[in-house]
Amino acid sequence: MADTDRTETDARGQLFDQLDDVRAGMLGVEGSGQHMQPMTHYFDRDTGELWFITSRDTDLVRGIGQGKTAHFCVQSKSQDYYACLSGPIRQSQDEAKLNEIWSAVAAAYFEVGREDRDVCLLHMPLREAAIWSSSGNPFAFGIEVLRANMTEDTAKTGTHKVINFASAA
Repeated sequence: MADTDRTETDARGQLFDQLDDVRAGMLGVEGSGQHMQPMTHYFDRDTGELWFITSRDTDLVRGIGQGKTAHFCVQSKSQDYYACLSGPIRQSQDEAKLNEIWSAVAAAYFEVGREDRDVCLLHMPLREAAIWSSSGNPFAFGIEVLRANMTEDTAKTGTHKVINFASAA
């Protein structure tokens, strides 16, 4: 395995770990004219897909229509990892997936729970992800800023990587 392949594999693993750890992010639909909005995501590590439960009667669902491209941004709890994911998003009728991810928290947002007619499942296979991460160590950050100011170099406080999921298929 080449170093670039290993780096890609490591970056994917780190992203997938973050998606498992963080429970919400900001979801936006390209061309909808709407602001991004907070959403809880359900991540399927095996397929590289995000799922969302929302109400059919939302601007978000109207903005998606029969399908668009969406962006979903997350930040780690420690604020040392950021990711913006993109991919096609559409409404899904996958009852098995809805049953799999349904929870008491989701039920709290619908008058009659899982049987509510407005329950809408959204499906977003990942196409690409841009990630930024740092060590999270404030001392190392300060030293790097100091070093950059004392030399002609710029600060190197973290890494940036773009992962293309389509090329891995």
